[in-house]
Amino acid sequence: MSRIMNLASLFTSCAAILAVGMPAAAATPVLGAASRFAVLGGSTVTNTGPTTITGDLGVWPGTAITGMGTITLHGASHAHDAVSNLAHDNARLAFTTLAGLPSTMDLSGSDLGGMILNPGVYRFSTSAQLTGDLTLDFGSHPDGEFVFQIGSTLTSGSGANVFVLNGGPTSAIYWNVGTSATLGSGTTFAGNVIADQSITLVSGTRILCGRSLALVGAVTMDTNTVSNDCTGAGAGDSGRSDFGSHGFSGGTAGAAVPEPAAWSLMLLGFGGLGALLRRRRGQVALPV
Repeated sequence: MSRIMNLASLFTSCAAILAVGMPAAAATPVLGAASRFAVLGGSTVTNTGPTTITGDLGVWPGTAITGMGTITLHGASHAHDAVSNLAHDNARLAFTTLAGLPSTMDLSGSDLGGMILNPGVYRFSTSAQLTGDLTLDFGSHPDGEFVFQIGSTLTSGSGANVFVLNGGPTSAIYWNVGTSATLGSGTTFAGNVIADQSITLVSGTRILCGRSLALVGAVTMDTNTVSNDCTGAGAGDSGRSDFGSHGFSGGTAGAAVPEPAAWSLMLLGFGGLGALLRRRRGQVALPV
C-alpha cells in the first residue's frame, strides 16, 4: 500500500512540475522575442518622411537607425543591443520553421489580387505578386494560420489591400519571403513579413496589423504606418482589427518558454518515476 501511495504522490508531483514548466502550446507565438517589434532590420533601418511605428524598432547585427527625427515611435528603440539580438535570432528561427512547413496549395505564377483564401500554407516557387485586393478569411477556424512560403520576392502594386475576416485571438498570418519584399505605394497590408534579405515600404504603405522583419538587409521606410497590434490604425481604418491576436502572431506577445530549471525538475521527476516502477517490477512476490 505504501508503494502505491508513493507512486500516486510521484505522479502528483510530476503533474505539478508539468503545469509550472510547460505552458500551453498556443501561448507561445512562433516569433518569440521578435513579437515585441514592429520593425526590425538586419543591416540597417532607414526612414524618410513622417512614419508612425507602434511596437519596438530595432536593428541587428547592424547598428544604424537613420531618420529617427521623422519617426513617431510608440515603443522602444533597440539599435544593436541584447534585445534586438534575441529578437533577430527568434525571427531567423521563425523563418526557418515556417519555410519547413508542408504546403497545402501551390500558387506559383498566380497573382494574389482578387483571391479569397482560407487558412493554409501557400507556396510560391519563386516570386509572389499582389495586385488589387486579397481577402484572408479565417471562416470557422479563427485559431488557424496563413503561411505564404515565397521562394524569392514579394511585391505589391500601388493601392493593394489585404483584408482579414473572422479572425480570433490566436489567428496568425506570416509572409515568409526568400529574398526581399517591396510593398508598393498606398498598400494596406496585414500580417508578419519576414524577409531573408530586405524590406522596402514605399511611400504611404501601411502594415496596420503585423510586422516588418528583415534578417540580413535593410528595412527602408518612407511615410509609413507599421503597428504590431493594430492599435496604430488611423481613424479611417476603424474597421480593421487583429482580433486581439497581437498583429496576427498567433497569441500572446512575448509568452514565456520553460525555464531550464523547470525542465530539469521535470526530467528528474520522470527519472524517479521510472526507478520506482523498476523496483516494483523487481519485487514481484514468489509463490510459496
